Amino acid sequence: MSILPILTARIIMRKLAHAGFRFLYAKGSHYFFQHPVTKRITSIPMHGGKDIGRNLLNKIIKQAGLSVKDFLKL
Repeated sequence: MSILPILTARIIMRKLAHAGFRFLYAKGSHYFFQHPVTKRITSIPMHGGKDIGRNLLNKIIKQAGLSVKDFLKL
């Protein structure tokens, strides 16, 4: 059983905003966020309200430079 939940893109964007990420731009159905201090960029797909699976969520968390535990605390 995985520790990561299946979340919507809006929830993930809120959690990244709490971590300090700022909206950078949108291209098509993907939203790009950048952290002002670390300059890390991560993208979040917004595909019609579909949920983001655990595998993709894990990749987003790694792109953001966060640990899974830190992300879940946000």
